[in-house]
Amino acid sequence: MGLTSFFKGVGEKIFGKSEKEAETVAPELKASALLKHVQGLGLTFKALTVKVSGDTVTVEGETATQEEAEKIALAVGNVEGVGAVDNQIVVSAPAPEARYYTVVKGDFLSKIAKEMYGDANKYPVIFEANKPMLTHPDKIYPGQVLRIPELA
Repeated sequence: MGLTSFFKGVGEKIFGKSEKEAETVAPELKASALLKHVQGLGLTFKALTVKVSGDTVTVEGETATQEEAEKIALAVGNVEGVGAVDNQIVVSAPAPEARYYTVVKGDFLSKIAKEMYGDANKYPVIFEANKPMLTHPDKIYPGQVLRIPELA
C-alpha cells in the first residue's frame, strides 16, 4: 500500500489532550498506544508491528484481506499527531486498493457518496467500509481520511 498522508493536527487523541502533549510522548510509547488502539477497534491481523519515527508511523505484519490492511492504516493515521502511515502489511489474499477521500468542512457521507459514486444513497457503502472507526454516519470530521471501496 505504501505511504499515505494524514492531517497531523486532527483525529483521535490517544497520546494526550493536545498536539503539544503528544509531541512529548516517546516513540515506543506512541507505537504501543497505536497498537492498543488497533486492537481496541477489533481489527484483525495475523501479525502487526507498529513503529514511530517523528510523525510517521510504519505498520508491518500480515492480514487476510486488503480491507483489513487498509483499515489498520486508517485507524493509525486518523490519530492526532500522525502525519503519515507507511503501510507495509502483507495481504494473504491481495485485492485492488480502495480509493481514499479526505473529509472537508461541510461534508457528510451522502455528499461524499454523490461525488464518488454519483449516488447519494450509496453512503452506507462508505459507512460500512470505515467501520469500526466510524460509529455513526453523521460522525465524520474535517481532515479525516475515509476508505472509498469500489461498488460491487
